[in-house]
Amino acid sequence: MFKTIVVPVALSEVEKADRMLNAARQLGGEHAHIVLMSVIEDIPTYVATELPGGYMDRAKKNAHDALSKIARESGLEVEIVVRSGQPSAGILGTAKEKNADAIIIASHQPGLSDYLLGSTAHRVVRHAKCAVLVLR
Repeated sequence: MFKTIVVPVALSEVEKADRMLNAARQLGGEHAHIVLMSVIEDIPTYVATELPGGYMDRAKKNAHDALSKIARESGLEVEIVVRSGQPSAGILGTAKEKNADAIIIASHQPGLSDYLLGSTAHRVVRHAKCAVLVLR
């Protein structure tokens, strides 16, 4: 069984969170430390100057609220982490900081851009220092 499991959730795909948390429950048992997280992508400076002040702070708060709702509905006790930056770097950084021994990440059907650039799940699998379970 795994002791610390990072479960990254893309807020555009919250419907996948239940499956990932169920997998975390099964792989970690009742004593696992589950880190439910999301990464808010940075906004280019030329766009950020056109947005109202405090936009990123509100985005992080909204992400935290969404993750809190997911956690409540799952009935699991989890740690919530919201980071900003590049998604795969945020996931890998959180896994390293929390000394995770597993990451459970959702994937999607690859499109052309995924073949050219690589998906977030692909980057996480390639660079993670711990076990990674990819759910489709």
